[in-house]
Amino acid sequence: MADWSTPATILGAALKARGYSLALAESCTGGMVAQAITSVAGSSTWFDRGFVTYSNAAKVEMLGVSELTLAQFGAVSEQTAAEMATGALKNSHADIAGSITGIAGPDGGTPDKPVGMVCFAWGGHKYPIKTATQYFNGSREEIRQQAAEFLMARLLTTLNN
Repeated sequence: MADWSTPATILGAALKARGYSLALAESCTGGMVAQAITSVAGSSTWFDRGFVTYSNAAKVEMLGVSELTLAQFGAVSEQTAAEMATGALKNSHADIAGSITGIAGPDGGTPDKPVGMVCFAWGGHKYPIKTATQYFNGSREEIRQQAAEFLMARLLTTLNN
């Protein structure tokens, strides 16, 4: 397993310095970012909660993702990622949130949405929701780790701008 201490510690310090808390909505990473965050001692002062919404039903029920969005764009889309992040903010006490939804493989890819395609969203009450799609290579575990690192980096960049 990757050493999460550095990215999570740096992100935590940035959140703590601003008096902010974080919420996460994860799908293909299955709580990997939340695990990295909670491995940092004292993270309870800046981490509010995480949602692991692997199924479409969970995305709808827990985060308020629109069934229309899922039907039109799919679970792996920037539109769904944005609604996941917005739902995490709405259903928490957090100031900033991030979300991840993707295809970690080894199966499940299509020509339009290949294995390694991961969609992200992040933002908060003082930050507009931003989205991105990345295409990662490697094993299932490597794709998940790269996705977790990407989201933590985007959250940190947002806080520092």
